[in-house]
Amino acid sequence: MRSSPSIIPAIDRDVYLVLEDYGRHGRAWCEADVGKADLETVVSGLLECQFSNPVRVIGFNTAEGWSRDVSEDVARELRQRCADQDRDPPDFLTEFVERYEKPDRSVQLPLPIGS
Repeated sequence: MRSSPSIIPAIDRDVYLVLEDYGRHGRAWCEADVGKADLETVVSGLLECQFSNPVRVIGFNTAEGWSRDVSEDVARELRQRCADQDRDPPDFLTEFVERYEKPDRSVQLPLPIGS
């Protein structure tokens, strides 16, 4: 008995998609050219205003069999790139970044020394 081919293309690369909120029209995953659905393109696209109200970013690799929400990683990268450029994130990204960015717990704050 022959097995039928998978309906999921086995593209051996990580793919990233942005969930966009279109207000009263609802939410949808934005179309992405397969060759331009890498993390760098998505982060650059967010900073270049190619999205207007991002809600979530997911990453997946069907050949490796994984998928996950990468919104926190993307928010951290957006904040870092804006800091490197000495600017605030664009207004439309502020809610996204604040929603997913977790405080950096690697920084040790000085504790008051009692007398």
